[in-house]
Amino acid sequence: MPGAFLQAKFDDDKMLLLKLRGDVIVDTMCEVNPEHKKNIRYENGKKVLYMRVIRAIYGCIESALAWYTLFTETLEGLGFTINPYDRCVANKTINGHQCTLSWHVDDCLASHKDQKVLDDLAQIMIKEFGDMEISRGKDHSFLGMEIEVTDGVVKLSMKKQINKLITEFETEYGSLDNEVSSPGSRQLFNVRTDAKQLDEKKSKDFHSNTAALLYLMKRVRPDIETSISFLMRRVSKSDDDDWWKLKRVLAYLKNTVDDVRVIGATSLTQILTWIDASFAVHSDMKSHTGGCASMGIGLVHQKSSTQKSNSKSSCESELIGVSEYLPYNFWFLMFMEAQGYEIGSNIIFQDNKSAILLARNGRNSCTGNSRHVAVRYFFVKDRVDKGEVRVEYLPTGLMSADFYTKPLQGKQFEFFKQYIMGWKPISELLIQHENGASIKEVENRQK
Repeated sequence: MPGAFLQAKFDDDKMLLLKLRGDVIVDTMCEVNPEHKKNIRYENGKKVLYMRVIRAIYGCIESALAWYTLFTETLEGLGFTINPYDRCVANKTINGHQCTLSWHVDDCLASHKDQKVLDDLAQIMIKEFGDMEISRGKDHSFLGMEIEVTDGVVKLSMKKQINKLITEFETEYGSLDNEVSSPGSRQLFNVRTDAKQLDEKKSKDFHSNTAALLYLMKRVRPDIETSISFLMRRVSKSDDDDWWKLKRVLAYLKNTVDDVRVIGATSLTQILTWIDASFAVHSDMKSHTGGCASMGIGLVHQKSSTQKSNSKSSCESELIGVSEYLPYNFWFLMFMEAQGYEIGSNIIFQDNKSAILLARNGRNSCTGNSRHVAVRYFFVKDRVDKGEVRVEYLPTGLMSADFYTKPLQGKQFEFFKQYIMGWKPISELLIQHENGASIKEVENRQK
């Protein structure tokens, strides 16, 4: 949308003033509109011009909300309904099929079965907001992502951004290791108290590179999430060890720059979620939660994070992990239902049978070793009782969330990466479990 914020007006009851100071800017404004000359004032010998802001200019706190309000009111006037669980997604049934519009500030992505419906929508948007650049078809660039829709799946990549990040780093700090096969070493979570702190420049570069990798990771590279989740905890206190860990992630991306994330659905009525935890793996003895969700091909969401509280056992850390990740599952469930899809099966996979019993039965399954567990971690039982979610057992060797609880290596890393990146359907994992196959048997079959 061209000049998006400036399309919106501030409310008449808001008095927002803009102060222009100095001869250059004041004289320039008066050249644009000579009517302003009579309003020139002098403060400390310098020209000053006070102006009332009518349009939502960039830099004002309220500008984004003013634009959002204008845009959503326009959509609602066209008959679209905003999804209450993601208020930047709107839907409307046109010619018997759903038209979906999603947007980020002023970048929009629309879909419908009929190309003419999209062409008509584009013309309406042009009439409302002015001429704009429009790309049609199944290949798009959106928010830095290269998007390809093909064979019922969506392929996502950000190869240009990855190459740019690597080139800039190597220009400044030298060539990266070409022998890296995983983003994080086994020592990823280790923190040495005697490690040398980075100097100011390196510390800033560490922060900026890690933040850039966070953006990449959430969109197109879920295989580096475990490493980036740890590095993000170190941006305010980075040391030489952290720098080495950052270089390893960059080296891994350099070696796998052509990897493409694939997302698809084998069923629009089933959500599969894996939640796992590694007990006391951090220097402060906190555990680490890993969670991911899929609709059949690749992941629709994934998260790797340090648990907020310490736990006394692996069972407790697993229960805390379920409590921490489950809200993402419920949000996605409600989002999909608001999109018009009735979710008939919502399954959570766990690899700890004691934690499964606690999740299903709550306090009724507590023994002397688990009575101290905070009540808030048992809210999953209420959801199970209501039939909103089902908790099932899956062995660790087939637990996708294990990928996000620790830095896996070798064959185990490559095995899970195939499913996480969407290169193999999730159904293969479930079939192996149903047939009672071990991780070794699965690997042998793949070979």
